[in-house]
Amino acid sequence: ACLATTVPSLPESSTGRTTLEEFVTELNKSNAMDHVVLVLFENRSFDNLLGALYGPEDGKVFDGVIGKDLSNPVPDWAEHQPPDGSGIVPLHVGTDMDAPNPDSGEEWYHTNTQVFGTMDEHNRFAGSDNMAAPWNAPAEGAIATMNGFVADYISFFTWEQGRQPTYDEYAQIMQHYAPEQVPVLSGLAREFGVFDHWFSEVPSQTYMNRSFWTAATCTPLPTGGTINNPSSHWTKNNTAETIFERLEAHGKTWKVYIKEPACSSFTGFIHWAKLKDRFATNFVPFEQFKEDAANGTLPTFSLIEPNLMLGHGDYHPALGMSLVQGVDIPGTDPPSSILSGEAFLEEVFTTYRGMTSESGSNVYNTTLFVGWDEPGGTYDHVPPGAVPPPDKSAPAGQFGFTFDRSGYRVPAVIVSPWVESGSVYNEEHRHTSLIATLTKLWDLGEPFTERDKSAKPIDYVFSRETPRAPGEWAVPVSNPVPTSQLDFEAANKTLSNLGKVALPAVLAFAKEKGIQLPPEVQDPNFHLTPWLAYDTYTYVCAHVWPELGPQGKDMDQLKTWIKQDLTDAVKPQENSEGNSNV
Repeated sequence: ACLATTVPSLPESSTGRTTLEEFVTELNKSNAMDHVVLVLFENRSFDNLLGALYGPEDGKVFDGVIGKDLSNPVPDWAEHQPPDGSGIVPLHVGTDMDAPNPDSGEEWYHTNTQVFGTMDEHNRFAGSDNMAAPWNAPAEGAIATMNGFVADYISFFTWEQGRQPTYDEYAQIMQHYAPEQVPVLSGLAREFGVFDHWFSEVPSQTYMNRSFWTAATCTPLPTGGTINNPSSHWTKNNTAETIFERLEAHGKTWKVYIKEPACSSFTGFIHWAKLKDRFATNFVPFEQFKEDAANGTLPTFSLIEPNLMLGHGDYHPALGMSLVQGVDIPGTDPPSSILSGEAFLEEVFTTYRGMTSESGSNVYNTTLFVGWDEPGGTYDHVPPGAVPPPDKSAPAGQFGFTFDRSGYRVPAVIVSPWVESGSVYNEEHRHTSLIATLTKLWDLGEPFTERDKSAKPIDYVFSRETPRAPGEWAVPVSNPVPTSQLDFEAANKTLSNLGKVALPAVLAFAKEKGIQLPPEVQDPNFHLTPWLAYDTYTYVCAHVWPELGPQGKDMDQLKTWIKQDLTDAVKPQENSEGNSNV
């Protein structure tokens, strides 16, 4: 990988001036966020991806990992102690671009252990099916130590795999990546600006943290809000006002762009109750983003979702061994979600850099923000702090959590020609800093919640009086991504087991929404093949997000495939002993 220092120049007009010259002279740094593009990746801490971005020799004030003696202790109950007898795992540069594999624990009770080092004895080796109160919660007034990552990973690995990990297996939770391993993210961070104290909002999972990005809360009702389950919390009870509604109320526009081949939207799912009437109009494929960007027709606010499904290109750790306890699902992960995520980020940046429309949206009035939802259990050394609950009068959420402390750090990079190259922002920020900024700059009214009311806006980062033209930017190039091919045949048996967990929920959802499926699919004894699972999921999603799924002749073809899938699906699978496995 390398950083190219030359790019194609902007096209010239008949007068010899660049076609954007007159347009740019009418702008200043106050126009930097006339349009905002937010791309949100998955489950990496700041130290994990950007901790080695700068060292002491770079002369930056930067809270990274270079030159620091960072480690985590190995609990005495671990069967496989460090071979050097040190009793610790030091932070180190890793080589596995999918690590940790299997995935680390990310729910609230796992984060409690990681951040505070607390683990209830009865929760040792426990997972989502048998975790119990008091949920590894820290004592009141406890100080975050950031020394429980190894202990939690050993415990969770044991639950996932049915055995304790070897030293090499659990040591991977303490790895981080060098800049050359993530050249696109690192390149953008160096060429533009990076926040080294950007914290996730909730010490837990994806849904609640993504909800904070777009609503400054996750409606912490007793029915849910602290972890992803139950899903009904998100489809029914998460009724908080979103940035999307506020934008519409003030005459501004928005779209959610989803990277293909994903046929559903996490944003839509999380805010179902509020956004369901916009699924058919405002949720579109990523290819549409490229068209809108090239034509200067981006909405005021664009949210980009990577492909978060099979073959995910979202930087998320490997999923194949963590979806179902004791089951490894081949094909769930690409050769590397980090490499795939890097390639997608390069695609997003290339599209952004090419925004040279003389009117509407272009690079000079559009800011690209690269963020993450949560750290996902990957190591970071900076403790998170206390934060105000979004609504002090609201009841506690699941497990009695009152949303009064944040999650730990995640990567955050801002890209704009009005940002000074090589900037490092040391101020404390969280996801709601973006909503606070949009509310301020776009005159969107009162804060959404107490959380964004207390968040520091980020508009101070636009410090240049004149913008840097795209032709002056160093352009990062991603490392090669091996071809990903989902092997349905190899995955047949394990995906059949997965289907016993996943597909019934999809079928129940389709029934609730009145989506017609072949009657055979309702047979509780059918053998779920991977093709049936995939095609049925796609079919249901196409009815919910019509712009993301097949329509017309493609939908007719999908129906034909589902009928063909059923020929095999209704036949009981037999294991090697000849016993029925349905």
